[in-house]
Amino acid sequence: MRLDGVLFFPVTPFDGNGADGAAVLAKHVSDGVAAGAGGVFAACGTGEFNALDLTDYTKVMTTSVAATQGRVPVFGGAGGPLPMARAGALAAADSGADGLLLLPPYLVSAPPSGLVRYVREVAAATDLPVIIYQRGNARFSPAAVTELAALPNVIGFKDGLGDLDLLQRIILTVQAAAPSGEFTFFNGLPTAELTVPAYRGLGVNLYSSAVFAFAPEIALAFHKAVTSGDDALVRRLLTGFYLPLVELRDLVPGYAVSLVKAGVRLRGLDVGGVRAPLTDPTPDHLATLRHLTTTGLHLATT
Repeated sequence: MRLDGVLFFPVTPFDGNGADGAAVLAKHVSDGVAAGAGGVFAACGTGEFNALDLTDYTKVMTTSVAATQGRVPVFGGAGGPLPMARAGALAAADSGADGLLLLPPYLVSAPPSGLVRYVREVAAATDLPVIIYQRGNARFSPAAVTELAALPNVIGFKDGLGDLDLLQRIILTVQAAAPSGEFTFFNGLPTAELTVPAYRGLGVNLYSSAVFAFAPEIALAFHKAVTSGDDALVRRLLTGFYLPLVELRDLVPGYAVSLVKAGVRLRGLDVGGVRAPLTDPTPDHLATLRHLTTTGLHLATT
């Protein structure tokens, strides 16, 4: 199944005791797919992969696959310590997922050769297609990505660093090594819409949309505008919604996830709060998020 359009990263609902809310998640995922998501990435960064044990993770993946009903591809997050990354990959495969988004290894810094080994070992655990996620302590060289792109089930590379010079060199090196091969690049920066025009200049058209989780109307309007060449609407949405959202996000570490989850609650779905070490937004920040969402919805429909 091919990824296209706006990629949906659902939050993971928790009840008051910290358990997963399977029924709420099923509605969240199903509604997102019905709204027009081009793919579902469950239990990834926005889904608080860092706060899930294997039981939680398996329930999230099983629920997401069932709720999607084969309408779009479902990818599951995997990463952290190597044994946990392999266990997550196996659980995603058993749940019926269509692929993996391979997050960075736990904390340690490693040379590109070590990252290659990490990806190889996780990719070998299943036959699932794998997208590599470059961010944090996982910084790949052009040669490393080219080596991994030759693996039959490594299908893409998601950039969360924002180093466009490095990304351009990676793209050119991979394409020179396999000019006829299909290997997909993604913009994976937080609130990726803000940098979509820059990434599209490199030929990177797919991107994560955290906003889609709580305001699909805004995310879809932006995607339609950017792909149809409506530069005026792109600027209005970037200036009136995405820029102030990023400024709010940057006030507190972890708000890239906390604000999204709060936004889902503000739109009427009780997904609970975030797990430690993240913190939920303050009342003042919630009020700002509510105002920004109202503004964004207005811009998206006028």
